[in-house]
Amino acid sequence: MQKDEERTVHTRGEEFLQVFKKGAEFTQDLLKENERLRYRVLELEKFQSSGGEAASGADVRKLTERIADLEAEKQEILDRIRHVEEENQDFAARYLEIEDENNNLANLYIASYQLHSTLDFKEVLQIITEIIINLIGAEEFAIMLLDEKSDEIQAVATEGVERSEIPPVRLGKGVIGEVATSGESHFASDFEAYERDFTAPMVCIPLKIKEHVIGVLAIYKLLMQKKEFAPVDYELFTLLAGHAATAIFSSRLYSDSERKLSTIQGFIDLLTK
Repeated sequence: MQKDEERTVHTRGEEFLQVFKKGAEFTQDLLKENERLRYRVLELEKFQSSGGEAASGADVRKLTERIADLEAEKQEILDRIRHVEEENQDFAARYLEIEDENNNLANLYIASYQLHSTLDFKEVLQIITEIIINLIGAEEFAIMLLDEKSDEIQAVATEGVERSEIPPVRLGKGVIGEVATSGESHFASDFEAYERDFTAPMVCIPLKIKEHVIGVLAIYKLLMQKKEFAPVDYELFTLLAGHAATAIFSSRLYSDSERKLSTIQGFIDLLTK
């Protein structure tokens, strides 16, 4: 669908250039013809005022009417060119929007590939951190995971703040706890007026595998150049939350199994000595 839109925008752009070129050439011809006829009218008026034939008055009227017709045609062409210019600006803006969306989706695809390319838990957290900085544009945030035994949500990675500054949150308590319980994202009503509060982040996104929440992404501050979220950012949040949750869950499961296997192997080695 997006490729068809890009092709349509490119085609309309070429059509505009052709129409604009033809319109410019025709306008030049009209101006030249207009100038020639005006000069002819002046000659006829001079001829008539100096006692020329009476029929010259009819010629003057015809020429004047012809000039009026040419002026009307020129104005119509100019109006059409202006309309095409406005339409082309809309298509150009849409083209840039599609290009930006494609870039973001391409970046997300690369990022998701990186996420699933490793089963090392620390590497996964580092990749998620880089994605949040580069794609989302966050400056201060925390990746928090749910401990199902204690029902507490604790920070496992942070950026821009110390991990010790992020307090653990009980499931269902406060903004973070409610997001983890409901599985619904939270966005502050006014980003500019927001003041950092570790218990009530600017943005809180649940990390979900289907309907099972394993943690949250809490954002406290955006980069200076990021004033607000574009529509595509909300899509990125949804896609990122799913990919990040899957990558985290897989890496933790792998780490736990590796640890258990090493423990079992150690016990076997002990018994066989």
